[in-house]
Amino acid sequence: MAGDPSLAATEKAVLELEKSGADIIEIGIPFSDSIADGPVIVDAAQRAIKRGVGAKECIKLVSKMRKKTDIPVVFMTSYNIPFSYGIEKFLKDCAKAGVNGLILPDLPFEEAKAVSSSARKYGIDLIFLIAPNTSDERAKRLAKLSRGFIYLISLTGVTGARKTLSLAVGKNVKRIKGYTDKPVAVGFGISTPEQAKQAAKYADGVIVGSAIVKMIGARTKSLSKFVSSLKRTIL
Repeated sequence: MAGDPSLAATEKAVLELEKSGADIIEIGIPFSDSIADGPVIVDAAQRAIKRGVGAKECIKLVSKMRKKTDIPVVFMTSYNIPFSYGIEKFLKDCAKAGVNGLILPDLPFEEAKAVSSSARKYGIDLIFLIAPNTSDERAKRLAKLSRGFIYLISLTGVTGARKTLSLAVGKNVKRIKGYTDKPVAVGFGISTPEQAKQAAKYADGVIVGSAIVKMIGARTKSLSKFVSSLKRTIL
C-alpha cells in the first residue's frame, strides 16, 4: 500500500522486495471504501489517506523509483480512482511514470472494454480478476480481455491471510487454462511459503498481499527473509 507507513518506506520496500526475488510489484493506491480488501489492507489504506497519499502521489512515486529499478509495477485500486482522475489522463500519466499494469477489482464489466482499449493505447496491461464462482461464460470473456496475466482469486471473500489454501485452487486454475494460454496467477489468502508452494503446483504465479502489507506497515526487519523464503519454495 503506497504511503504506509510513508512514501519513502514504500520505495525502500519495493527495492527490498526486488532484491529478495519478487518478479512483479503490486502497489495499492489508497481508497477509502474498498470492496475487495480485508482489514490489513483497509487499515493500511486509511493510514495512507490520512497522510495525504492519493493517485498523483503514487504516480510520482513510481516515476521516482524508475531511476533505481525497472521491475514491473502494477497498480491496484478502485475504479473510482482513475474515473475521478479521468481515465485517459490517468493512464497517460501512469504510462509516462513507468507503470506496467493496472488491476481494478470493481471495474463494471460493461465499461471494461472501453477501459481496456484505452489501457492498450498507453501500453498498460489491464489485468482482470476471476473468482471461483465466476460463470464459465463470464470467465471466458474476462480471460480474453485480461492482458499480462489473469488474477485468479483463490477463494470467495476479501483479501487477507488464511490458515489454509482452498483445495479447489488446482481445479480452478485448470478451468481457466482451458480458456486461454495467458499466465494465471493465484492470490487472496496466501500468506506462508507452504501455501505459496501449493499454489505454484498449478499456477504460473503466486500473489502475496496482506502478509507483506502487514510487515511493511509494522516496519519489520524480516521482510527480505520472508520474500526470499516464498521464492525458494516455488522454484
